[in-house]
Amino acid sequence: MDKVADLGRDIGDYIKQQRSNAKISLRQLSKLAGVSNPYLSQIERGLRKPSAEILQQIAKGLRISAEALYVQAGILDLPQGGPVVDAVRADTTLTERQKQVLLDVYESFRRENAASTAEDAATTEQPEPDNKE
Repeated sequence: MDKVADLGRDIGDYIKQQRSNAKISLRQLSKLAGVSNPYLSQIERGLRKPSAEILQQIAKGLRISAEALYVQAGILDLPQGGPVVDAVRADTTLTERQKQVLLDVYESFRRENAASTAEDAATTEQPEPDNKE
């Protein structure tokens, strides 16, 4: 039971932090998300644990990914990544949108380099000389 309460508090703190980063009031987010002001306040204070649908509405109002809220709420597991991905996700000074853009660019570079490496390996492969002596 305490774990559920902690999850509710964690998601509430996270939503409040994202709202603060976006510089919008509780009332503004309530209107943007289509969620009542008292209910949103209860979520932020950890008194209510919102459903996935409500989280999606809040994410839309905050202009962040619903996945980020699902992870914070314990609905989804944190995606796997390496040290760069982990560092970007852990950076509290970036918005969720900025994090996602950085990760998208990073992944595109990795794919491009992997394709280039595969092409280089294919063109430099030569058959071994046949040493018949």
